[in-house]
Amino acid sequence: MNEFLKKLLAKAAGFWADWSMRQRGVFLAVIAAIIVGVVMLFRVSATPVLASVISRPIRDEAALEKIIDRINEEGVIPTVTNGVVQVADPATARRMRAILIREDLIPAGTSPWQIFDTESWTITDFERNVKLQRSLTNMIIDHIRAIDGVDNVKVTIVWPKEELFRSEQNPVSASVTIIPTPGSDITQNRKKIEGIQKLLKSAIEGLKDENITITDNYGLVLNDFEGMKDFDKQALTERQQKFILDMEKKYKGLVLNALQGTFSANRVKDLNIKFDYDLRRLSITEKEILPIMMKEKTPGLPYDDSERLASIIASESVSETKWKGTGYNPEGPSGVEGQTPPAFKDMSNLYGEMNQNTKTHNMEWNERNTQGETNPKIDRVTVSVNIDGIYAYKYDEKGNKIVLPGNTLEREYTPISDKDLRDAELLIRDAIGYNSARGDSVTVRNIKFDRTEEFKLQDAEYFKQQQIKTTIIVFLSGLTLLLFGFMLFRAISREMERRRRLAEEERARREQMLRESAMAEAEQEGTEVSISLEERNRMELMESVVNMAKEHPEDAAQLIRTWILEE
Repeated sequence: MNEFLKKLLAKAAGFWADWSMRQRGVFLAVIAAIIVGVVMLFRVSATPVLASVISRPIRDEAALEKIIDRINEEGVIPTVTNGVVQVADPATARRMRAILIREDLIPAGTSPWQIFDTESWTITDFERNVKLQRSLTNMIIDHIRAIDGVDNVKVTIVWPKEELFRSEQNPVSASVTIIPTPGSDITQNRKKIEGIQKLLKSAIEGLKDENITITDNYGLVLNDFEGMKDFDKQALTERQQKFILDMEKKYKGLVLNALQGTFSANRVKDLNIKFDYDLRRLSITEKEILPIMMKEKTPGLPYDDSERLASIIASESVSETKWKGTGYNPEGPSGVEGQTPPAFKDMSNLYGEMNQNTKTHNMEWNERNTQGETNPKIDRVTVSVNIDGIYAYKYDEKGNKIVLPGNTLEREYTPISDKDLRDAELLIRDAIGYNSARGDSVTVRNIKFDRTEEFKLQDAEYFKQQQIKTTIIVFLSGLTLLLFGFMLFRAISREMERRRRLAEEERARREQMLRESAMAEAEQEGTEVSISLEERNRMELMESVVNMAKEHPEDAAQLIRTWILEE
């Protein structure tokens, strides 16, 4: 094998050496083209293939927009190419197709099914039909599985043999068994069941509703809509009750907001409103006889001068009868019944005349016939509301709130006046559209609320505030006394210090006078007086102070002022 490869490589090298530059360039270009082609082929093959929701293009822009919007609601981003709606994968396409069929969004004349398969030259009509039926059944199964809430499904479709006469032709029938996912509502959701039934009818030509049977995994028939009339009636009743509750809630909010804005929310709490609705839709036929307007009212007149008639004469017939008695009417031979009519027999042997005129009128009325359907209407509205009065604290002569035994504050209750109650009633009547003809009722009362617990909390808060106020006053009073005592102590201390200083100054002055007098006496007597070293230093200090004060009087005055301020 190695020898073969060596020979092959040697031969290729020989060829390469024998080729000219042009031949080598052409060879390299071919190799490069092949590599580029292979790379492009892999890239195109790796591109995700979109699956068509509907095989045929949709030319109706409005229908295409509805389909795209519905697919977007499911969180799927569609791609539209030349009117063909495509999604990312076949599973998503089947699910979207099932939703569109269920909600009748498939445009008229557009088939949602892939009915074309690969054919060969040798296929027979029987094989083609079998293949069509099998593909159609598998496609229906895939579509039903794509519906939310369906875990698995089994579909059986019976295509009967074609008969010569239409009267002998058996109909196409289909049976579907659905296995729902845990917690799914598909077995109770009539809309989804109807969507599956429409899907079958759209997929199978000639299939009718009565030939479709949809069951669950327990064998219960789900598309027995005739048997679901009681359930539909119950659902309708629930929707009607919800509608009535929503209306009551809406009007209750309107009336409460109006009253609470006038009397405050704390005084208006209890409001009950009840609507009696007639939600039936009945077909009615009415016949009315209206007066005939002969003359309209003259514009500008303060009174009504119009003329109306209950009816008018459309035609009239007159008949006249004249009779004249004969006086005697012979009966013929004895024993033979006469020929005189009974009406004239009673008037026989009478004589007289009678004239009778009869008039017959055909009357015409202004008649109006009305046919229509009644809409739901309000039979009766009842409203009841309780509004509390006003509570005010009582005060004594000093302006303080009166405290009753048991640490409770005394309050005075002022009820609402009758005028305010009537005004509130008129306000409610206008808010609900009051109509006395249908028996509406509005009741507004002034009944005291039980505010025991509320007053307890208010009283406790009041006494708490009073206690805090008293504590603050006592604290401030004690602090004031403490400051006053400190100031008094400081003043007494200063006074005592001043008196002590004055006493010391007086004692020093006296001692100085005694010393001066002693020195003066000693000088007069000519005797020497021995002065202690302390006294000599004191005298020298006093002399220096006196000399400095004489030389610098301003500095001495400033020093004296400083001493006074410090004292």
